[in-house]
Amino acid sequence: MSTVHELRPKAAADSEKITINLGYVDLGHIDLMVQEGFYSNRTDFIRTAIRNQLERHADVVRQSVARKTLDLGLRHYSRADLEAARDSGALLHINVLGLASIAADVTPELARAAIASVTVLGALHTSPEVRAALADRTR
Repeated sequence: MSTVHELRPKAAADSEKITINLGYVDLGHIDLMVQEGFYSNRTDFIRTAIRNQLERHADVVRQSVARKTLDLGLRHYSRADLEAARDSGALLHINVLGLASIAADVTPELARAAIASVTVLGALHTSPEVRAALADRTR
């Protein structure tokens, strides 16, 4: 009998792992800042630096989001969403800055029948089969 109880269900990750290459001197500067107690670790420093740059350019980003008519944040497309688009004949143009996800029960055929284009600045979570079916529509 297990004594472990899940307090909340596991959700999709709210972040994406990336890899960067840094010069040794830059890396040394980061390690010095960590060693001096300004940051708890390298990741904390890099995450803070990225957030500072995003804040510095926030006005330009807001203007671009508005101009490109991007959905900002998390946008999930269910099987019902795609079936409704297909049935109405109004193909979807997915434009997301953040995370776009397509439900696991969406078939490649339904995705091709319902989605005209996909532009995601961030991450697209979908099955490998749907991703392959939309490859020629993804920018």
